[in-house]
Amino acid sequence: MASSDEEIVFGADEEPVKDEANAAEAEDAAASDKASAEGADAEDEEDEDTAEGSDASSELEARYMSLYAEYDNYRRRTQKEKDNLYADAIADVTKEFLTLIDNLDRATEGAKKSDENSLDKVIQGMELVGRQAQDTLKKIGVEEIPAERGTKFDPNLHDAMMHVDDDTLGEQEIAMVFAKGYKYKDRVIRHAQVQVAN
Repeated sequence: MASSDEEIVFGADEEPVKDEANAAEAEDAAASDKASAEGADAEDEEDEDTAEGSDASSELEARYMSLYAEYDNYRRRTQKEKDNLYADAIADVTKEFLTLIDNLDRATEGAKKSDENSLDKVIQGMELVGRQAQDTLKKIGVEEIPAERGTKFDPNLHDAMMHVDDDTLGEQEIAMVFAKGYKYKDRVIRHAQVQVAN
C-alpha cells in the first residue's frame, strides 16, 4: 500500500487529456457527424418513400395499361361480332329471296316469248311470284300493315299522301292505298302510303 506522501496518478497509462480548445472542436465534429448521420437516415427514409411511391405508381400504370388493352380487345371483338351478325343477317335474307328472283327472271323470259293468247298465263305467273314474295317476307318475320279501303287511319302505321272528301267513308278512314307498308314485329319498315278521307 502506498504511503500518504506519495502522489497517486490516475490514467498514467492512458492517453493524455486534450486541452479545452481541442475538446470543443471534438464536440463540434461529433455533433456534425451526428447531424450527418441523422440527415443520411432521413434521406434514406425519403429514398424509401420515393421508391415505394415509384413502385405504387408503376403498379397503377401497369394495371391501367392492362385494363386499356383488355378494353381495346373487347371493343374490337364486339365490333367484329356485330359485323359478322350483320353479314349473317344479310346472307340469310338474301338466300330467301334468291328463289323469288329466279322466278321473276323466268316470268320475264316467258313474257318476252308470249303472244296475245298467252297473256293470261303471264298474269298468273306474275301473281304466283307475288304470292311467293309475300310468303318469303312472312318466313323472315315481315308482315304487311293492314291498309284496305275503309280501315281507320293510324299515323304510326300509315303515311297520308293525299286527302279526299268521300261520303261513303267515315272520318279519317283510308280511301286508297298507293303503296303497301311493312313491319317487322313492332318496328315499321315502311309506312303504308295512303289517301285519307274526310
